[in-house]
Amino acid sequence: MKVMKFGGTSVGKPDRMLQVAELITADSEPKIVVLSALSGTTNSLVQIGDRLAAYDKEGAEQVIETLYDHYKQFIQNLFKTDEYRQKALTVIGEHFEFLHIILKISFSEALSKDILAQGELMSTKLFDLYLEENKIDHLLIPALEFMSIDSEGEPHLSVIKHKLEAILAKHTDKKLFVTQGYICRNARGEVDNLKRGGSDYTASLIAAAIQASVCEIWTDIDGMHNNDPRVVDKTLPIEELSFDEASELAYFGAKILHPTCIWPAQQTHVPVKLLNTMEPTAKGTTIQQNVDTHGAKAVAAKEGIIAIKIKSSRMLLAYGFLRKVFEVFEKYKTAIDMITTSEVAVSVTIDNDEFLKEIVQELEPFGIVEVDRDMTIVSVVGDHIAETQDVLKGLFDSIHDIPVRMISYGGSLHNISFLVQNQCKLPMLQLINKGVFGL
Repeated sequence: MKVMKFGGTSVGKPDRMLQVAELITADSEPKIVVLSALSGTTNSLVQIGDRLAAYDKEGAEQVIETLYDHYKQFIQNLFKTDEYRQKALTVIGEHFEFLHIILKISFSEALSKDILAQGELMSTKLFDLYLEENKIDHLLIPALEFMSIDSEGEPHLSVIKHKLEAILAKHTDKKLFVTQGYICRNARGEVDNLKRGGSDYTASLIAAAIQASVCEIWTDIDGMHNNDPRVVDKTLPIEELSFDEASELAYFGAKILHPTCIWPAQQTHVPVKLLNTMEPTAKGTTIQQNVDTHGAKAVAAKEGIIAIKIKSSRMLLAYGFLRKVFEVFEKYKTAIDMITTSEVAVSVTIDNDEFLKEIVQELEPFGIVEVDRDMTIVSVVGDHIAETQDVLKGLFDSIHDIPVRMISYGGSLHNISFLVQNQCKLPMLQLINKGVFGL
């Protein structure tokens, strides 16, 4: 059995949904299909929540009505018969009735999660009806019945595996299953989610739980490229990546793949394929345990980085100093991306400023604290590139005119990262594209 995940752009138009139906029925292998919300829906649902939180019920209602009109038009173009158009309108109407009801009640964080869940629930129910209209045998299995996270927001993989296996065991006559990405239940049994990009995570968790033959992530790009094709003219698709390489690229900014997607598949050795819905015959990118290709594979950039430097002469030979610094970030559940140290200073980077004020206040007793915003981490990734002399020479020669704030080298054999100001991102990507990849 394999897992196929389709993102919002892959189901965002009626003709795209039709294409998804063709792709999932192209072979006889049993499969679980994971769908995101229709493109644009989650953004609208976020707007609804934001306006309700700001006590702007009239503004929230306007967004609801605009979104409802979009779905009604989508339904008219998706279905061939009036019977199924009416069925779809009834199903979608129930979800928009819920959105109208919440205008009359107090807004809360738990309610915002219920709002966000509507996108995936609607997309899968529409697809379920579309498959039914076209007499394609399948079963819609609600993700809320098996996808769960603990009190720390981490997936219960063993629970997911047990519940999903039980569901599949009841339906051995079925070969095609459809479910929602992104949504889940938390430790309190409430509707929750796996955060932005979480549909990739859902697909990978399901693939790990059922020990799938492959986990296919279908988007609107033909696999991962060696550089950002949105800002760099000449880029090349990458046919193969190791799990380690893909993890580094996803974490440090490659938009095609959610960073958390790799771990479950890697733990269970399930290959991940990144494929293009618009060009289904393209090779895409295969991510697996063992890859024979070596050298630099790709460069990725992660914006919105904040650099924090703690300078103190007391650091010299101070036992436990770094532990105390890290405990501050741990207290506020703020992850550190990069770190460099010297005898009198330590610099770290974070990508979340939610608790920046509190973190700085707790660091100030240790020494002088400096904060630099508007930074970008540029990472060059490839198998053992930290030990490959020609790659290192081409890399450092190409960026010698770029002012670099920090370098992370040696922590991973697969990654060399640079911290630069935001305005250096584009010229640096272009220089690396030429100096390292010869493009």
